[in-house]
Amino acid sequence: MRNFDGFIFDIDGTIAKTNKLIFETFRFVSNKYLSKNFTDEDIIKFFGPTEDVILKELMKENYEEARKDYFQYYTENHNLLAETFPGIDEILKLIKKENIPTSIYTGKGKDSTRITLDKLGLTKYFDLIVTGDDILAHKPSPEGIEIFIKHFNLNRDKVLMIGDAPADIIAARNAKIKCASVLWDSYAREKVLNMNSDFIFYTVNELKNFIKENI
Repeated sequence: MRNFDGFIFDIDGTIAKTNKLIFETFRFVSNKYLSKNFTDEDIIKFFGPTEDVILKELMKENYEEARKDYFQYYTENHNLLAETFPGIDEILKLIKKENIPTSIYTGKGKDSTRITLDKLGLTKYFDLIVTGDDILAHKPSPEGIEIFIKHFNLNRDKVLMIGDAPADIIAARNAKIKCASVLWDSYAREKVLNMNSDFIFYTVNELKNFIKENI
């Protein structure tokens, strides 16, 4: 019996190991324009809005140049510092084979989302891509989930959000759908564990077996 008719995936820390790339890219521009060497923890505090919103706030009059440098560094270092988590391709192929609608819902902006999905060869698996630039309020707003449900006319009882962050759990709850929290690269592991997500997966293989059994 098919228990899910729609899947929504986060990107960073969920399908792609991109956290190091993000940290190094922010550090590069903050060193260059602010003479600051932000720690990973400092950068995590900025997470939520898109890169453009964060850069505008941080860089002020240097925003345009800093943005150019940010995306140049992000693109040029992508294949050195980022990769798809092993086994994710297999999961996405399984879902695609069953013709189940699948979406991205990420806080990333359009540019970094496109770069990451294209460079990792993942774009072809997604029927809809909702980024931080496509919504009025970023996660934990459920707006990106609602867009997906409406677009494919889905029953929300049969939609699953898959992500690594507390914001994914809150967004799913606000949209009244189930959430699978994945902890293979979560920067907020303890917080996530304390939030009683519907499902918790520690490895990609656990998620793959769960999806196999439910589609």
